[in-house]
Amino acid sequence: MNTVELIIKKRNGKALTKDEINYLIHSYTKGRIPDYQFSALLMAILLKGMTKAETSYLTEAMLHSGKVIDLSYVKGPKIDKHSTGGVGDKTSLILASVVAAAGVNVPMISGRGLGHTGGTLDKLESIPGFRTNLSLKEYKSVLKKCGAVLIGQTKDIAPADKKIYSLRDVTGTVESIPLITGSIMSKKLAEGIDGLVLDVKTGSGAFMRKTKDAVELANSLISTAKAFNKKVIAFITDMNQPLGNYIGNWLEVYESVMVLRGKKQGDLFDLSMNLSGAMIYLGGKAGSIKEGIEIAKEQIDNGKAFEKFVQMVELQGGDTSVILNPEKYPASKFKSKLKSTTNGYVKEINTYQLGMAALELGAGRKTMSDKIDPKAGIIFNVKLGDKIKKGEVVAELHSQSKDKINIAKEMILNAITFSKQKTTKPKLIKKTIK
Repeated sequence: MNTVELIIKKRNGKALTKDEINYLIHSYTKGRIPDYQFSALLMAILLKGMTKAETSYLTEAMLHSGKVIDLSYVKGPKIDKHSTGGVGDKTSLILASVVAAAGVNVPMISGRGLGHTGGTLDKLESIPGFRTNLSLKEYKSVLKKCGAVLIGQTKDIAPADKKIYSLRDVTGTVESIPLITGSIMSKKLAEGIDGLVLDVKTGSGAFMRKTKDAVELANSLISTAKAFNKKVIAFITDMNQPLGNYIGNWLEVYESVMVLRGKKQGDLFDLSMNLSGAMIYLGGKAGSIKEGIEIAKEQIDNGKAFEKFVQMVELQGGDTSVILNPEKYPASKFKSKLKSTTNGYVKEINTYQLGMAALELGAGRKTMSDKIDPKAGIIFNVKLGDKIKKGEVVAELHSQSKDKINIAKEMILNAITFSKQKTTKPKLIKKTIK
């Protein structure tokens, strides 16, 4: 096959065949197609799109560029969740424990922070000793022992995705829905799952800011999952404000522990229960999502979900003493309270800006070589629609640097818009797609 001819074919808006896509993915992964040619192909895909069939072929080629994990020896259903990312989104830590406690296996391969959004791996690694780089043998062992495991992408899992994603990141081709679908689904299918629950975010803190784009992505992911005979449910959820109140790696682990202990309600609890309920339903342990939600809540109430989280932390090398006694965790050198300068109702929150403020404090990376401060972050006390008085504490900032706190304070104040009139609270789950 001729690579240039295939680039031209896609540039002209024609569909590529399964053999042509297999050739392109296999050759690029093996280093036979140079970056400059594959960049041209990625741009052609971004501009001209792909059919459902092409997207399925792309996913399959990326999936089979590495190992597909065989979990047939693990008894019972295996269901995972994928979120497209947001600020304060720590549901994976909660639902993995809840769903495993309900008798459904959760084999989860997660990612790191990307831009303004936090990553599950970075959160887990804020727990001293916690290992996210397990071998496939260790991954299977932890899953068999406790029913849940959370690791990062290994060199054996969809290596084509790792290489293509790095190129997309620097060629302006991240936003392509077929490419996003191939990236997500190749990794998820490689886990050996039976079903998948999707949490597609929309709003100021999401990659898909418009609801119609989030729905389009959800439909693409669903179509691809069904092409591989996987059970799937998608939720379109709000990201016009942070999920929960804590932003930053250890702070988000702490809030997750509070939810698992039954000490915290609110939007984070509600979304975690909905996602858990859908996973329990797909895993055949409930007759409906609603029944699944009730089972999920039972795992919080009877303490089994928290016990499961402690077990998983221990099996992956983490120090369980900070989970059992979170107040023992080292504190940031500097803490500062940010107070409201006005009276009014919270009308808008620029969630992207809040994520960037947390990154400024040290909770994320500005460059690949940056080291994350696990203690850094924001406790954000307000929600859309809240009535705020002048002088009321809006946020508490944690950092090792006073200068960074001063910069972040300004960013947070500029991220909140107040109104004199009462404002409405957004709907957390905008749409459910099956």
